[in-house]
Amino acid sequence: MLITIDVGNSRIKVAVFEQNTQIELFAFEPKDAQKKIENILKKYPSTTHSVISSVGKLNATVLNYLQTHTRLQVINHETKFPFNNLYATPKTLGIDRMVVAAGAVLKYPNQNRLVIDAGTCITYDFIDEKDNYLGGAISPGIKIRYKSLNDYTANLPLLEKKEIEHYIGNSTENSIHSGIINGICHEIDGFISQYSLKNQDLTIILTGGDADFLAKRLKSTIFANSNFLLESLKTLSIYLNEND
Repeated sequence: MLITIDVGNSRIKVAVFEQNTQIELFAFEPKDAQKKIENILKKYPSTTHSVISSVGKLNATVLNYLQTHTRLQVINHETKFPFNNLYATPKTLGIDRMVVAAGAVLKYPNQNRLVIDAGTCITYDFIDEKDNYLGGAISPGIKIRYKSLNDYTANLPLLEKKEIEHYIGNSTENSIHSGIINGICHEIDGFISQYSLKNQDLTIILTGGDADFLAKRLKSTIFANSNFLLESLKTLSIYLNEND
């Protein structure tokens, strides 16, 4: 059995796989990592391998624990990825973006792919049909947009995302919801349209914590999978073992 671990900016996500089947998902705060991962390995004592990618901070004690109890793979910039990285500043490219790009290449071969990760930030990553990673874009995610309106104005309240059906906000709160949710959807649809105009046979993958919330609002045809990064870690681990 294998566990894949995604250390994000605010949360840690873990998936348990038995061969290619996902058994269970976990999500918790970094401060709880040691206890939670210990409990996961106790629940699944047949776990022999683990693979981790991190854009956040993970206590060294947790890494040592994983190294002691599993065969640990740490994905970093030295990892052999299944694409040509043509990013102008490759060392600054987030590991999370590289992992989902690898997952897109391995799952959707010989296609143009656009991976949209709607998490703390919204990232756009484009890999062409010849497996060249060309780059993309980064913009603020839903939570950041709500918080910024509260932080940088005197009177706008701090709200949480919610389901909306309106474009015209008939109150300050509804105007904020409309501006943020509809604005993000128009942004994503706009990026997809731009990429589609120049790239035929474009496969679009929407992932991240807000993927399911946004997917039903988008006009474009997409593959929505909120756990694509965790699945990509599994796929990348298999690729690395086979090409070692």
